[in-house]
Amino acid sequence: MTDAFFTCRKNVLLAKSPSTQIEGVFAATAGRSVPEEQQALLQQWLEDGAGNLPAGESVPAVRKVSVTLTSDWLEGSELLMTSLSDLNTSPEVTRCADQQLLELNALASSELQGHAVAELARLPAEETVTVAGSAPWAAVVPQTDHQTAGCAGVNVEVLNDDPAVLAWSLACDAETVPPVLPAQPIQDAVPFYPVPTEVPYHEILWRDWEDLSVQPCVLEQVSKNTPLFEFRVMSYNILAQDLVEQGLDLYVHCHPDILNWNYRLPNLLQEIQHWDPDVLCLQEVQENHYWEQLEPTFKEMGFACFYKRRTGAKTDGCAVCYKHSRFQLISLSPIEYFRPGLDVLNRDNVGLVLLLQPVLPESLGLKAVSPLCVANTHVLFNPRRGDIKLAQVALLLAEIDKIARTTEGSYYPVILCGDLNSVPDSPLYKFIRNGELSYHGMPAWKVSGQEDFSQQLYSRKLLAPLWPSSLGVTDKCQYVTLCQPKKLGRREYSRDFLLQFRFCEVACERPPQLVLLEGVTDAKPVASAREHSAVTAVPKRHHSLSFLAKQCSGVIQHGLNLTSVYSHFLPQRGRPEVTTMPMGLGATVDYIFYSAEPVESKAGRRLYKDGPLKLLGRLSLLSEDVLLMANGLPNPFCSSDHLCLLASFGLEISSL
Repeated sequence: MTDAFFTCRKNVLLAKSPSTQIEGVFAATAGRSVPEEQQALLQQWLEDGAGNLPAGESVPAVRKVSVTLTSDWLEGSELLMTSLSDLNTSPEVTRCADQQLLELNALASSELQGHAVAELARLPAEETVTVAGSAPWAAVVPQTDHQTAGCAGVNVEVLNDDPAVLAWSLACDAETVPPVLPAQPIQDAVPFYPVPTEVPYHEILWRDWEDLSVQPCVLEQVSKNTPLFEFRVMSYNILAQDLVEQGLDLYVHCHPDILNWNYRLPNLLQEIQHWDPDVLCLQEVQENHYWEQLEPTFKEMGFACFYKRRTGAKTDGCAVCYKHSRFQLISLSPIEYFRPGLDVLNRDNVGLVLLLQPVLPESLGLKAVSPLCVANTHVLFNPRRGDIKLAQVALLLAEIDKIARTTEGSYYPVILCGDLNSVPDSPLYKFIRNGELSYHGMPAWKVSGQEDFSQQLYSRKLLAPLWPSSLGVTDKCQYVTLCQPKKLGRREYSRDFLLQFRFCEVACERPPQLVLLEGVTDAKPVASAREHSAVTAVPKRHHSLSFLAKQCSGVIQHGLNLTSVYSHFLPQRGRPEVTTMPMGLGATVDYIFYSAEPVESKAGRRLYKDGPLKLLGRLSLLSEDVLLMANGLPNPFCSSDHLCLLASFGLEISSL
C-alpha cells in the first residue's frame, strides 16, 4: 500500500511524458523513490484521511493491495498537467467489471508483477477497491485507438471559445465525466483517501490583458479621428535545449519529462500561436531547432524569419520574425559583440536590428506611416562583468542609431526587446531609460544589479574610457563615421592625424604666433621656447584639454528616448513583477523598450509620454509567490524558464 500511494501521488502530480506510456502498478517500483519518503507520504495520507472519518471510527488496517492504472498521455498541442480530481473523474478509470478482474488476475500471474498485485489477485471476484469513499474503481487495459487518458475528456474548442484562458491551457470537459455512482460497502476493502486537489495550472498562472488604450494621450488621438496602425510585439527567451542539458543542476525542481524538447516545443508554439504577435523576438533559439522546426512552422504561420547564431562554439542565438502581411523589410543588420583583442568585448553574444515598413490596407487610400526599427538581443549573463554588458548595449544602441536615424537627424520609432540580464533600476537599466550613465569607478557587479558582491575585498571597477577609440563608437553610442560636426565650419583633428606632419617643412618653421604643441611643432625645440610655452600654451590649450576630459570623463549617453512597457511592480499584489525564476528566486531581466517623448526629469529619472508610437496594452506579468505555487519555471504549464512579454502598439497614420 505504501508503494501504491507513492506511485499514485507521483503519477498525478508529475508532468505527462510524450514519449512514454505510464503503465504503473501501484506497487513497489525499483529506483523510483526511497522507502523513507514513501513511508512519510503514507503516514501523512493516513493522518489526513483519519481526520475525515466520523467520530468513533478508525482507519481500517492497511493491507498490501495494489491497483493497476494504465494511462496514455496527451501529445502535441494537447499537453496538459492533470490533477487528482481529473484522475478520479477520468473516464479511463472506470468501474471494475468481471472481464477487467480477469485481466488483473492474468497480470498478477506474470513474473513482472510484484507481491502487491499478487495480493490483489487473491481478492474475491466480487470485491473491489474503494477510492475516496465513492464508487469502486479499477484500472482498464489501454485502448488501441486515440485516447486522452490521464485526465478527463479534453475539449479543444475551449481554447478558441475563451481567449482569457492562456494559450497552452486546455480545460477538462465536464460533460464527458461519467456520473459518480453511490459507494458500495465492501468488506475488508481499504479506503483510499486522496490528497487535497491541486489547483489547475491555468488558474495559478493566470495573466490578465491590461488595456492601456484608455490613457489620455490615446483618447486624445481617437478624438482627433487619427487612425492608428496597431500591432503586437512579443519578446520571449524560450530556453535552448542545449543549455538545459548543460545546466541540469538549475532544474532539479523539474521532472525530467517536462524538460524534454519534444514536450516543450508544442507548448511554446501553442503559446505563441495563441497570442498571435505581429513581431516576434526570440532569445536562446537553438540553431538546429530553428532551421528544422521553428522556421518552417513560423513560415506556415505567416512569418518572415531572420536568425543570428552566437559566435564561437555556441549553438543558440536570437531570432526576429514578423508577419509579412503586416510589414515589409527595409534593412537588416545582425550584430556580433565579440571583438578580438578587446577584453571588454570578448564574449559571443549577438543581436539583430531590423527596419520595417508597416503595410497599410488599401482601403485607407493615400496614407503613410513611419517605418519601425525593431531590435532584439541577449546580453551576457555573468553578474560580475558589468563592463561587458555595458559595452554590448552601447554597440547595440550605436547600431540602432545608424538604422533608425532619419535624413533630418531624428529617429524612427524604436522597439528594443531582449534578455538584458539586468534588473530594473540597475545602472544599465537607467542608462537605457534615462539616456545617460556616469560609470567611472563603478564596481562591475553593480552594473546589472543581479547579485551583491560588495563584501568582496577586490572587485573589478569600470574605468574611463570603457572601450578604446579603435572600436569606432563615441561616448554618445554613435559610430564615429556617422557623427556630424557639432558646429558648421569647425573641424577637430586627432593627435594621430597631426603626428603625420610633425617633421614636415611647415611644421619645422614655427610662426611666432603659434602655440607650441609637444610632439607636433617642436621638431627643433629650444629651451627658451619650451619654458615660454609652459606659460603661454595653457590658455590656448584649455579647450582641447576640456574636450579630452569630456571624452574620458566616464559618462556615456544616447539620444533614443526609450521607456519600458512594464512598470515592474504589481500594485494589486504589492509585489514586484518577475520574468524569470532561476534557482527559485524571481527577477526581471527581460524587457520591451519603446520610443516615447520625454517631458521632464525628476531626481535623475526621465519621465515620458507617448509620441507617434503609442502603447495600447500589455500582457500582465506574475509575482514570485505565484510562480512558487506553480513549482517555479519551467513547469508543466510554462516550458521555458522565462515568461513571455507581450505588448500592443499603435503607430500614427498620416495623410500624404
